[in-house]
Amino acid sequence: MSDSRVQRALQEKNRKKKSKHRFWKWLLSILLLVILGFSGIFLYFGMSAPHISSEVLQSGGSSSIYDQKGHEITTLGNQNRTYVTIDKVPKQMRNAVVSTEDRHFYKEHFGVNPLRILMAAVNNLRGGDLQGGSTLTQQLIKLSVFSTKKSDQTMKRKMQEVWLAAKVERDFSKDQILEFYMNKVYMANGVYGFQTAAHYYFGKNLKQLDLSQMALLAGMPQAPNTYNPYANPTAAKSRRDLVIKAMLNNHKISQIQAQQAIATPINDGLKPYKPNSGVGENKIIVDPYIKEVIQDVKKKGYDPYRDNLKITVNMDLDAQKYLYNLVNNNNSVVFPNNKLQTGVSVVDPNNGAVVAMIGGRQLDNVQLGLNRAVQNTRSNGSTMKPILDYAPAIEYLKWNTNHTLEDSPYTYPGTDLTLQNWDHTYQGAISMRSALAQSRNIPAVKTLQTVGFNRARKFAQKLDINVPQKQGLSAGIGSDVSSLQMAAAYSSFANGGTYYKPQYVSKIQTTDGLVHNYDTKSHRVMKTSTAYMITDILKDVVKPNGMGSQAYISGLHQAGKTGTTNYSNAELAKNPGLAGTAKDALFAGFTKHYSIGIWTGYDNPTEAGINAKQQEIAGQIYQHMMRYLATNKSNPDWKRPHSVVQAPGTNILYVRGTQPANLPKNNTIQRGTTTNRDNAEINTNRNHSNTNDRDNETSDNTTTTDGNNAPSQQPNNNNNQQATNQPADNNNSGNINQQPVNPPANNNGNNSSSNPNQANGN
Repeated sequence: MSDSRVQRALQEKNRKKKSKHRFWKWLLSILLLVILGFSGIFLYFGMSAPHISSEVLQSGGSSSIYDQKGHEITTLGNQNRTYVTIDKVPKQMRNAVVSTEDRHFYKEHFGVNPLRILMAAVNNLRGGDLQGGSTLTQQLIKLSVFSTKKSDQTMKRKMQEVWLAAKVERDFSKDQILEFYMNKVYMANGVYGFQTAAHYYFGKNLKQLDLSQMALLAGMPQAPNTYNPYANPTAAKSRRDLVIKAMLNNHKISQIQAQQAIATPINDGLKPYKPNSGVGENKIIVDPYIKEVIQDVKKKGYDPYRDNLKITVNMDLDAQKYLYNLVNNNNSVVFPNNKLQTGVSVVDPNNGAVVAMIGGRQLDNVQLGLNRAVQNTRSNGSTMKPILDYAPAIEYLKWNTNHTLEDSPYTYPGTDLTLQNWDHTYQGAISMRSALAQSRNIPAVKTLQTVGFNRARKFAQKLDINVPQKQGLSAGIGSDVSSLQMAAAYSSFANGGTYYKPQYVSKIQTTDGLVHNYDTKSHRVMKTSTAYMITDILKDVVKPNGMGSQAYISGLHQAGKTGTTNYSNAELAKNPGLAGTAKDALFAGFTKHYSIGIWTGYDNPTEAGINAKQQEIAGQIYQHMMRYLATNKSNPDWKRPHSVVQAPGTNILYVRGTQPANLPKNNTIQRGTTTNRDNAEINTNRNHSNTNDRDNETSDNTTTTDGNNAPSQQPNNNNNQQATNQPADNNNSGNINQQPVNPPANNNGNNSSSNPNQANGN
């Protein structure tokens, strides 16, 4: 019996040993399979890694930008860098870089340091400084063939990075690798490489720099913009001091040297700041556009100064050059002086592509400065009327173009502040078509009141125009809107009611061959009937006898709207010389192919204003630019949609199913409007280089004002009393209480007044 128990015990023991043996065998087999699988994947990804050579490693880090036709526009940064060989780099400069970026650099032989990666992770968790997980060789690989976008940092890319690091370590010496790195890294402000940076920041060669200056440069590559001594001197000094301490800890400098360098001010020997946005003959011409491109690319997750990108933008370079010459050469459009500024945006209404943009004129070599095309701190005057007043009236109330409005004395609800028309007259009963085409202020604000301010405000928001709640009814004749916002909003009229968000970048290609295509976001913002009816009214503005006759182009199917803003009573009191002038003059116009928004004015408007003749300049810019763009393009007219009916024998339009009762009995064109008899063709001989186009088609009967520029003295109370004069047709009176009635108290750029003697026309 006892022998049997012993035997069973031995059998059980052997069984457990075999079971344990099988477990380890299976575990080792699985581990081996994982290793083999990982090795296979690593080999596969490694073999498909981007090609790398000495040419690739020596190349600059800047991105190239191309227009929609594939023409190179510019490169970001200073591509004319001064390449420095390693024997010309002071030993102390090399020590600063290696101590900062990879102090084990000369001891690593495979380009990767797994222990350093683990230590860096622990160090970061403990709040340590300086050391990252990547070796200096890995950083060189990233700068040469990969992007910095987080979504591109995949497992595949990390494996390829390790593969290429090992290859570089095998093919090049340590000094060569350090040389490649020091000439490639981005050093902020459009500068690449340490030697170029030494000249840019200190006006010296590397050998002439002192320890504190070397340490400043050595600390920049990790986060160039963060440690930019011009923009962030405190952060730059903190980083510089960490580099000095790292050199001390790495036994490369003495304690005394460290103390002296740390005590040196960060601006010691620093040259005055000079921007550097790009290179090439186009850099000033395209500067405001490129400024927006840089921001756009960064929002997409890339660093355009470090990632070696090929960026394709929506610019038409020929059109951009034409626009630049148009506003700078004083040939086709004559400016009174170099201080009168402009911001112009050209957008494709069918996809939101920003075709051209000017952010100012006569700017000399100012780069990455104020872009007046996108600033939204100035009022858009009467160019707001189609957006906030009349389009919502058609959209929500189904008004027809002959809808009767009352152009009569008006007081803002709950106040004693009166609103004036530009000519200080009243036309009594007037059609909506005439009120908009002739830019009457009072009918516009009455229309906004009837629609309801909140409802109209939401309508404008769909067009990316945010009207402040506190502005109230005065927003109906102007709010803070940029030329780009105007062009994009009017595009929705041009294309039948769809809003496309303006877009600069169409494609980005990274150095590893990945191509990212970008399409703009779009959404319907109004019915086709609304877009068509507004467009049809705005055609009247750009006829030879229209309010915007300065923008007239014979034979071209187009529509547009003028706008001006006035000075407040307080501004006129401080500078009486501004009387009779406007603060801003604007024009927004479009065809089916292009939409253009234009602002003109002075940067300091309290010093000088725009007289009546100069207020035509915005429309003249539009006329010449649109004529240029329209050449060799088709010239389609807008086709009336099924949802819109035209009353026989008239130009009265109404939404199908809402036939108005006020149709003229004699079926004639209504009073105050004109028919379009523009049958001549535009010149199809497009000249890309000459803007001296003196074929000005403006009628001899050009009106010098568009009817928006009555002075403003705005109400600032917040109650919901109704106006003393309501619109004649008030079938939707239930909407009146939607709107606040308190325009802002700063009296800035709205066309109302309790003192009609100060009106100066538009």
